[in-house]
Amino acid sequence: MENHGNKTNKGNVMGTGKYLNPKADLTFKLVFGEHEDLMMSLLNALLPIAENTPITHVEYLSPEMLPDRKSGKDSIVDVRCKDSAGRQFIVEMQMHWNEDFMKRVLLNASKSVVKQAGMGEKYRQIQPVFSLNLINDSRFQPDTEEFYHDYAIINVEHPEKTIDGLRFVFVELPKFQPKSIAEKKMAVLWLRFLTEIGEDTRVAPKELLENEQTRKALEIIEKSAMSDAQIMAYEDFMMSIEDEQVIREGFYKEGMAKGMADGMAKGMEKGLERGKAEANYENARKMKSMGFAIEDISIITGLTPEEIRTI
Repeated sequence: MENHGNKTNKGNVMGTGKYLNPKADLTFKLVFGEHEDLMMSLLNALLPIAENTPITHVEYLSPEMLPDRKSGKDSIVDVRCKDSAGRQFIVEMQMHWNEDFMKRVLLNASKSVVKQAGMGEKYRQIQPVFSLNLINDSRFQPDTEEFYHDYAIINVEHPEKTIDGLRFVFVELPKFQPKSIAEKKMAVLWLRFLTEIGEDTRVAPKELLENEQTRKALEIIEKSAMSDAQIMAYEDFMMSIEDEQVIREGFYKEGMAKGMADGMAKGMEKGLERGKAEANYENARKMKSMGFAIEDISIITGLTPEEIRTI
């Protein structure tokens, strides 16, 4: 393959290092969507799988989640597979958090359950569905330092009683610290792979190079191993992420400035406090329509989450 060097005609999106960012759409799917052994390793490391029932084999399924009815919603996940026991796994890599992503996670996991209940099949044949969601954003639960969030269907009054069938795991990558789960070696290695490797990484950490699985993943995302088409796809994706970030930051600044201006103008007529409140509501309404997280809107506007949900 052609060695593309360290720079492209699209600026610094490629960085100066040896690797591409493993969190990008192209690289993530190259590593975990085309190598069953690496996918199996990641799932065993990060999912709450019982020690006596580890995943020993995976088979890839179509990432396209077609609806059962013409009026239903079509969706595509990053990686979808099942193991020899029939358990299904949906893996998503999300660069930015928003509440629409949560709804998509619920929809896709539910589809995986429903699709197992074909005509004439018995309900006891339905196997559990695990949804693993890696988020390159710390806004999923900004009120906690924990990076690993495990959700199950539980009895509210007796949390120890659960209903098997659906399990959701969310990992906030920016909050990850290796010492947090030192007892699970592969979990630490995979999360270090996702958080410490980027476009400017010239030499990968020794621990990642010494492990057979993470070393293989590193070889896959080397810039020199990419074709021209892959490089172009990678650049387009990373540029779209940068553009989205610029838009978000610009909206924050514009929203703050407009909110203050509106508040001051209306304060002259109806009282300063009432003007600020109306500006905050208007700002919150616009931010909500663009998919910003309720927690972020609350921080910026001062409105409570309950007030924001009613807008």
